[in-house]
Amino acid sequence: MRSNILPVLSLLLGTAFLLAGNGLHGLLLPMRGSAEGFSPTSLGLLGTSWATGFVLGCIFSQRLVRRIGHVRAFSAFSAMIAIIALLTGLLVDPVIWIVLRVVTGFAIAASFMIIESWLNERATNETRGLIFSLYMTVTYIAIVAGQMSIVLGDISQTTFFIIAGILYCLALLPTAMSTASSPAPLKEVKLDLKMIYRNSPVSFVAMLLIGIANGAFGTLAPVFGADVGLSTITIATMMSITIFSGAVMQLPAGRMSDRIDRRYVLAGLAAVAGLSGLAIVVVMPSDIAVLFGLISLYGAMSYTLYSIIVAHANDYAANDQFVTVSGGLLLLYGIGTIVGPLISGVAMAYSPYLLFAVTAVAHLGVAGYAIIRSRIRAAIPADERENFASIPSARAATPESINLDPRASTTEN
Repeated sequence: MRSNILPVLSLLLGTAFLLAGNGLHGLLLPMRGSAEGFSPTSLGLLGTSWATGFVLGCIFSQRLVRRIGHVRAFSAFSAMIAIIALLTGLLVDPVIWIVLRVVTGFAIAASFMIIESWLNERATNETRGLIFSLYMTVTYIAIVAGQMSIVLGDISQTTFFIIAGILYCLALLPTAMSTASSPAPLKEVKLDLKMIYRNSPVSFVAMLLIGIANGAFGTLAPVFGADVGLSTITIATMMSITIFSGAVMQLPAGRMSDRIDRRYVLAGLAAVAGLSGLAIVVVMPSDIAVLFGLISLYGAMSYTLYSIIVAHANDYAANDQFVTVSGGLLLLYGIGTIVGPLISGVAMAYSPYLLFAVTAVAHLGVAGYAIIRSRIRAAIPADERENFASIPSARAATPESINLDPRASTTEN
């Protein structure tokens, strides 16, 4: 096992630093912005601008990487992200932050595509499953660690902006010092919306809607917490609980979807996520235990949907379409994350609890459409479905991570 891990250890270490910095910086900005009195719409635009840059990075960064090489491109993007993290601590202004977040999103997407293509190059058919599992584990742990680190200090100071910059710089070192050869050039990313919809209307609509829900929650849940009077440690814990609950629930929900129509599982999970959001809107819980219980239920349901949607789409796709379909769905998810924070930012100008009204509408829309489509199109027999595999719905996933998935190598050879 050691011989399989050592060739990719530096890449996984770089990934951990990059994700930890991203988790910290992504949580810090809306919390500090809320403390500075930024409007909910401005705070929502932070998420919209980041997601816009991220999607553009997934589509257009390959040309730049091909021109200057993987190592120099990764170094340049990491340095750019670190500089921006420091600038956001020095220039506390909503307009400046919104513009800088576009650049950060683009650079983060490019950085992860480089790392993931490197991991994919180092993986063999025998080690791909292990490397993919390690990559998923690092993703969850690093994001949570970055978010939870914010409880160790005062967000009104520049300290955490400096720490985020340091983490981004640390991400540069393992890859810059690695002796591994550069991987093959990144592949062009194509978004064929018509093909994705024809293949699976449920997956198309559901992925867009959960992108809206997750983009809204990921950006503005910290603002919700600050507006209702939660402490910094409580907000960080709330965000981490959501990710952890989704990670824990993925396997049992996925195994269930292997046995029965995935659309029923999708509808059930989305309905519970929607109802838990509505419960927060109606009850407006002042008891932390009640709020955390509803948030845990929300995370367990909502952050499981992405993987099931991908699995359902690929049940109907041809064997050689795994990367095309999964990569297209990922970009569709990214489009949803552009829209979600903007809608929720406007809604939260009236009440912070309306964040969960937006997520509830999106999730209930998924549930309703999945049920409708289950009456129109027959389910794939259980023995003909592809096996479920856990995929994080964190916004740092790129089309290159699809190539790393073991299912890509088995369906496209």
